[in-house]
Amino acid sequence: MNQFEFAHKAEEIAREAGALLKGFYENGVKAEYKGDVDLVTEADKASEKLIRERLQAAFPTHGIYGEEGTRDALDSEYRWYVDPLDGTTNFAHGFPAFAVVLGLEHRPAGLKPDEDGTMIAGVVYDPLRDEMFTAEKGKGAWLNGKPIQVSKTKKLQESLTATGFPSHKRHLNPNAYFYYQITLRSHGVRRAGSAALDLAYVACGRLDGFWEFNLNPWDTSSGVLLVSEAGGTVSHFDGGAFTLDSREVLATNGLIKDEMVHIFTELFAGRELEAIPTPQEFAARRAAEGR
Repeated sequence: MNQFEFAHKAEEIAREAGALLKGFYENGVKAEYKGDVDLVTEADKASEKLIRERLQAAFPTHGIYGEEGTRDALDSEYRWYVDPLDGTTNFAHGFPAFAVVLGLEHRPAGLKPDEDGTMIAGVVYDPLRDEMFTAEKGKGAWLNGKPIQVSKTKKLQESLTATGFPSHKRHLNPNAYFYYQITLRSHGVRRAGSAALDLAYVACGRLDGFWEFNLNPWDTSSGVLLVSEAGGTVSHFDGGAFTLDSREVLATNGLIKDEMVHIFTELFAGRELEAIPTPQEFAARRAAEGR
């Protein structure tokens, strides 16, 4: 099989899993905890089971690495990263932003266990909007069969970006500082709760940039390929090369990357770019602006 056939089959499986999720969503689901605050639903489990069965039937020699515990044949030449329901918290609360994610990595013989292979195909499917984002290595990226590209926005101050926050120990996470500083310097920051959709939105130009801490390969594998194939960049916060085991991701249209990297560098160095104004200072600023 070639990349097109891999991607086409992934689309087919994602649509089936998406229909399953949509049924659960419309009828209501019971949520459980798989940690102190991490939710998992019967829909996550049912979707991963369906995806695993379909992948094993279509590609019996391929490995599968799924969020909900599937760890099959990980030493195979081809490995699928599966998030059966990206945006579980949204889903459990009835918030309409979630997706099915499948990304395929080619791992040729001789590759060390801690080395990345090459992401060659991936899909992110939003079942509520019936939007299928698809990418193939070296061939481009598409939304429902139509080619997509990243935005042409040149400056952060004219950009719309997105981020996410961890469900565990948010008070210890530095992203609140990043969120504040980027909000000051852009048209705004969105926090929709699905990293895969955020990456897909960067790829199609709805967002100009996205960053987040502590993601996993099933969160990023397909989205990273989408952004790259749509002409964008994906890196660490310092601009260095992204890897699947990275605990940080910065995706942009390429044009605002340097500005974002600069801000992140300043923050990590402890140089506050702008202090938070007191209520009195904020009121004075608004008055001076005639508001």
